[in-house]
Amino acid sequence: MITHRPFGIEHPYAVSPDQRVPVLPLVGQQVQLGVVVSPDVERVVCEWGATELTLTPAKADTADAAALAGGEGHLAEAQATSLGADGGWSVVTPPVTEPTKYRFRAYGTTVDTTEWFEVAPAAWAPEGGELRGGEGRVEGVEWLVSAAGVHRARFSMLLRPDEHLVGFGERYDALDQRGRSLDAVVFEQYKSQGVHGRTYLPMPFAHVVNGSGDGWGFHVRTSRRTWYSSDDSKLTVEVALGDESVVDLGIYEGSATAVLKAFLDEAGRAEELPSWVFRLWASGNEWNTQDLVMARMNAHRDLAIPVGAVVIEAWSDEEGITIWRDARYEVTADGSAHQAGDFEYRADGAWPDPKAMIDELHARGIKVILWQIPLQKTEFSTGQVAADAEAMVRDGHAVLGVDGTAYHNRGWWFPKALMPDLSVRRTRDWWTAKRRYLVEDLEVDGFKTDGGEHAWGHDLVYADGKLGDEGNNLFPVHYARTFGDLLRSVGKAPVTFSRSGFTGSQAHGIFWAGDEDSTWEAFRSSVTAGLTAASCGIVYWGWDLAGFSGPVPDAELYLRAAAASVFMPIMQYHSEFNHHQLPLRDRTPWHVAETTGDDRVIPLFRSFAELRERLVPYLTAQAAHTITTDRPLMRPLFFDYAEDPEIWNHPHQYLLGDALLVNPVLEPGATTWTTYLPEGDWTDVWTGEQVPHGLTTRDVPLEIVPVYCRTTAWPEVASYFA
Repeated sequence: MITHRPFGIEHPYAVSPDQRVPVLPLVGQQVQLGVVVSPDVERVVCEWGATELTLTPAKADTADAAALAGGEGHLAEAQATSLGADGGWSVVTPPVTEPTKYRFRAYGTTVDTTEWFEVAPAAWAPEGGELRGGEGRVEGVEWLVSAAGVHRARFSMLLRPDEHLVGFGERYDALDQRGRSLDAVVFEQYKSQGVHGRTYLPMPFAHVVNGSGDGWGFHVRTSRRTWYSSDDSKLTVEVALGDESVVDLGIYEGSATAVLKAFLDEAGRAEELPSWVFRLWASGNEWNTQDLVMARMNAHRDLAIPVGAVVIEAWSDEEGITIWRDARYEVTADGSAHQAGDFEYRADGAWPDPKAMIDELHARGIKVILWQIPLQKTEFSTGQVAADAEAMVRDGHAVLGVDGTAYHNRGWWFPKALMPDLSVRRTRDWWTAKRRYLVEDLEVDGFKTDGGEHAWGHDLVYADGKLGDEGNNLFPVHYARTFGDLLRSVGKAPVTFSRSGFTGSQAHGIFWAGDEDSTWEAFRSSVTAGLTAASCGIVYWGWDLAGFSGPVPDAELYLRAAAASVFMPIMQYHSEFNHHQLPLRDRTPWHVAETTGDDRVIPLFRSFAELRERLVPYLTAQAAHTITTDRPLMRPLFFDYAEDPEIWNHPHQYLLGDALLVNPVLEPGATTWTTYLPEGDWTDVWTGEQVPHGLTTRDVPLEIVPVYCRTTAWPEVASYFA
């Protein structure tokens, strides 16, 4: 057996062993050709035009694998091994100067020969397509052209020395992207996003902010992949193209608020969610029984720590993600949806009475969020999951490959699973019909729409007419919309909790910063992620406070993170699946207190949760104000103080609504913390004392995160801190 795929698995940042690298060479560039062969193969050759090239065994790129793994954790091993297929051979070709055909022969027990492949080198040319928009800003337009067509556009936009670049979706490495290189493609970077510059939630949109107050912004109106680099004089943009060689570029002039408003007029904006979303959310991946969930909520009650929502991740069998684990039911052989009355719950099962549990939590004022994943497993030959998978393919609900067969997930999480084609209403309705009883009858309040980054392949086929190069980035937008529509259809608020997205996600629920370790570095990068996401119109945003992966954080990191999260749009703790090994890794305040031996954890966390409760009216009102004005809720300082150059020296400070300025303590061992207060009159919320603008330093015991209120708003806000 011998396999060569010019595009490989189409991992956007790593090479698979059967790939051509680069897929599209420039004229005169050499190419590395890879194949995967069976163990009996002793020799592999490539017929390269009239030349025969001999391949040699190749090893997987361990650096790529390590970059994927992101440290220890339940997905690390799967990611690290996903690129390490055995049987890889490779060869480097002569420079490619003209279209060339090639194929491979493998000599083993038998001689196997592949089909012919062709590679056509490309070159940048001044003609080849059309750029619409950008007048007065764009220069140096070029087109990447080969014998096969026009593949990319490239152009530049001049930048002044004092201009800053902020946006590009949710970014973890820096608020100001000036001088950095990045791209916009939806990707699941498991941890360490700030190190690798990868993101679940990219957007081809950014602000250009300067000290003169005459800023601007741009939006590359595409869902295909884009690339960006900047230096001391210009920003260079590359855009992947489809069959039509056109780039549509929007330029918005004015303040950051004006720029964001113009962008959201196109992309869509958030809708107001109910005030309960601003209360504390509690979650643990190993809370996999009714007894465990109720025990955690009972502990909140008994310790008088307010909680507003519980996210139950491990509620299903994780096969179909539609039915409570241990439920008894008859399989619907045609894959049709069950009704609530079809299930019988065992008294000795994991979930003996989900409806009673939800009713009890509701009686306590606690909302219930259930976990989802947008994939259909295929490793089962019988049962409901197998019937659903068969129906998904038979009835045309699966994303397809270019050959018309169903696409199977190429990633490391839920490998080989089918993916529902949520680009069209008929499949969205079919997919959610199986979950409708959860909302209609059990009265679940929302869904954690996890994942969404599983579409790899430029030539996938979607039912709305898009191929993968155009449709893949939109998949998480459709996914959150799907569950929001389900909730709306039964009169509930569209509370979805997603980590992935793209342009258009602004209109669909809540987002969190994704998987991260419990480290100070991750704390800092998560704050940056929130500010960059907000700059692109994401209103409801949070993170797994103090990280969700790895050993339990120490008390200082946990409490600093909790204190900061009080002053973020969403406040949530969560912990990763750890195979139920001891010691537990729950991020509940009582478990952190027990693990660290620090008796300050519970009383301080309680005080933070109580303060959060008092802030709910403020956050609710400010979110509504954000939606009507497009001034972010978690607002980088350049929205209000673009003409003040000092703000760029304090990139982790932000405004929470119109009244509060927040400066999280982001370093261990800090006893004092310095804040920059821009022009205006400010009041320290903890002392009620007025503080002049400029640099100010205050003591920061663990119970304090520096927060300052505009003095004009202090009479209205003071009661929250009493």
